[in-house]
Amino acid sequence: MKPTIRDVARMANVSISTVSRVMNAPESVTKDKRQRVLEAIESLNYHPNALARGLIFKKSQLLGVLIPDIRNPYFGEIIRGMEDAAKQLGYNLMIYNTDRVPERIISYLDTLNKQQADGLLFVSDYVQRQYYETMQACGYPVVLVSTVSFEYELPSVKVDEEAAAFEAVSYLIEQGHQHIGLICFTLPDPISGQTRHDGFVRALERNNLHHCASYVEFATHWFEEAYAATSRLFDRYPHLTAVFACSDEFAMGVISCLHDRGIRVPDQVSVVGFDNLRMSWMTIPKLTTIAQPMYAIGWRAVEKMHEQLEFGEAAVLREWLPHELIVRESTLPMFHRPQHRE
Repeated sequence: MKPTIRDVARMANVSISTVSRVMNAPESVTKDKRQRVLEAIESLNYHPNALARGLIFKKSQLLGVLIPDIRNPYFGEIIRGMEDAAKQLGYNLMIYNTDRVPERIISYLDTLNKQQADGLLFVSDYVQRQYYETMQACGYPVVLVSTVSFEYELPSVKVDEEAAAFEAVSYLIEQGHQHIGLICFTLPDPISGQTRHDGFVRALERNNLHHCASYVEFATHWFEEAYAATSRLFDRYPHLTAVFACSDEFAMGVISCLHDRGIRVPDQVSVVGFDNLRMSWMTIPKLTTIAQPMYAIGWRAVEKMHEQLEFGEAAVLREWLPHELIVRESTLPMFHRPQHRE
């Protein structure tokens, strides 16, 4: 039979509360009692029950994670970073798919409260007022992951997506491209759509390429939608020589659509993605893209949660991690293109 805290207390001839203090605040227990408890724990091979400890100290060591869709490989890398950090810091994760459905999100927020979760990691979604009010009512700390709120004082960790998109499009312009299209998340998506669209427009304006501002088609999240959006874009603007796609999956949809239309990448059209998913260097051609530090975002988010739980607040409210332009084979300078499309 598995030993209990009562067994430890009985063997050490101390109270249950003394055993608890030895495990969680040993300096508050006299040396003699502390030694007896430690010897009893070792003798019985006792491992404290996490839920029981939570009931005593009002901590469950559980962190809730709300993500839009686990099928998206972008979230997989973030969750891996979260998991590794949580293991190191002594937490467990509970992951919920929301599909960005408000009713489901509210329901999960309530569920986490009933399960006495210590905190919430809210991933890649817009913090609507009803979400914020529910979070406040539940009383647990929140960290925004790969998203940010300027309306509410919630700690967050992400990259500066507007600046990253600006760098991607500026790179294409430096390569001599004057007709650049955009496959973008639907607007006004405040998480990735609006910010990356704004970076695209700013790069055009900086370089007096205002005519490109209308070279835009929209999709929601998936390869198939990006494929269809690319078809619409090139039906309207067949003279494009470059495309900036707002995700790597979108970029793969672009490349596939262009291949089916007999347009070669990068010989005739250069393509830049966003994220640097693992499969971005498995494509043919290998994808030039903006790299987000996805693992580091997940890891840092758990660290920020730990800061709140241990010290009452995060050291930095809104934290911006660096991005990087990774140049591979899907882009080519205009003057190096072996054949121009009429």
